[in-house]
Amino acid sequence: MARIELNEIKHSYHSHPSNEDDFALKRIHTTWEDGGAYALLGPSGCGKTTMLNIISGLLKPSHGSIHYDDVDVSYMQPEQRNIAQVFQFPVLYDTMTVYENLAFPLKNRKVPSEEVNNRVLEIAEALDLTQDLHKRAAGLSADAKQKISLGRGLVRKDVAAILFDEPLTVIDPHLKWDLRRKLKEIHKEFKLTMIYVTHDQVEAMTFADQIVVMYEGEIVQMGTPEELFENPEHTFVGYFIGSPGMNFIECTLDGTSAQLEETVIPLLPAYAEKATKKGGKIKIGVRPMYVEIFDNIIEGGIHAEIISIEDQGFCKIITAQFGENQVKARVDENRILSKGPCCLFFPPEKTKLYCDERLIK
Repeated sequence: MARIELNEIKHSYHSHPSNEDDFALKRIHTTWEDGGAYALLGPSGCGKTTMLNIISGLLKPSHGSIHYDDVDVSYMQPEQRNIAQVFQFPVLYDTMTVYENLAFPLKNRKVPSEEVNNRVLEIAEALDLTQDLHKRAAGLSADAKQKISLGRGLVRKDVAAILFDEPLTVIDPHLKWDLRRKLKEIHKEFKLTMIYVTHDQVEAMTFADQIVVMYEGEIVQMGTPEELFENPEHTFVGYFIGSPGMNFIECTLDGTSAQLEETVIPLLPAYAEKATKKGGKIKIGVRPMYVEIFDNIIEGGIHAEIISIEDQGFCKIITAQFGENQVKARVDENRILSKGPCCLFFPPEKTKLYCDERLIK
């Protein structure tokens, strides 16, 4: 395994980029620790696959350098970097058996036969492929084929890292959870450095110890699932993580309060003071699960109207409106609410402030 450092990486697919908008990756400076399980999360087109291909060596960055354990690999070919990569669609040999597919990367590197056999059996057991070892890959289901592809990436012990580019896209939804669990177990057992690209926040949160969120070619936050949920450092992270995403409303500051149209919302004094010094465009942010709804008017509350109630079985999602602003609230499934006037309250300890889309800490 290896510690992977990206030093001031920028990449453009244009021959002569003239401005920042011409760069698919704008500035990446980060470290992937040896043995870590990382998820690279973001919407389509944000630069996830570009970054993965730069790490593997399939792409050479326009600027910056890449180091594996302090060795500059920027100009090394993929095979020289000793990377295993698992793609969105299965990469295997249909005419070979499952055993032969799993053994191929090891035999190609002249690994002794006994070690090949032991490692293949070990990975096959971890992925529940033991019963299929002597079947031809061509006759297996799509999820079994992808498990073989995953196994081919996992079978080598000497790789610097294993890179997964949305490997569960072709898998039936009810099987995805099981495969994510198996990958987590394999990571825990073998201590492999894994980087898993996905646009699905559930996949990212159930697989990774650290989630790297990308937006428009930049890393906007890196942290644990809890850190991303409780303290999103960018409005995009708040919006992208969580269902529904975080509520964001433009506001102005007045002393220790936020002014939303005709409503004054109390803030933690020290927090408000920092925000006042920042200047810029200010937004207030609060998670739907922390929005409180009352039937009567309370101090610091917002006069609003419930315009929709969505029953999701385990909870209800309430949409309330005041002025031109809409706010989502998540309440207990047994809570009885109806459309009409209400009062919203944002607890100061759960209310965040953002200046020019960045969290004020």
